[in-house]
Amino acid sequence: MNPLESRKQLLIAESELNRGQLVQEWQTMADGVRSLADRARTISSLASAAASLIAGLASFRRTRSAPADEKPSWWQILMKGAQLAGLLWSEFRPRPKS
Repeated sequence: MNPLESRKQLLIAESELNRGQLVQEWQTMADGVRSLADRARTISSLASAAASLIAGLASFRRTRSAPADEKPSWWQILMKGAQLAGLLWSEFRPRPKS
């Protein structure tokens, strides 16, 4: 075997090793992305539940409606936004596959 053929064989072997390492790294990265997606789903469902809880508590705290000329407080605006976010999330979130 001449030096060029042996060099070619070494390069082919190195390429195969690199290919195998790339496949392993890709799997590791894919597992990390799946884990991150699971955490994001958990956090979003907790946030949705918290927004619904806060909106529900806010509706119980309302004792009277504000007069028409009075500006709503930032708390009321925040609660209405949380309520809307909870409704939108429950309607548009991805459904688990059965």
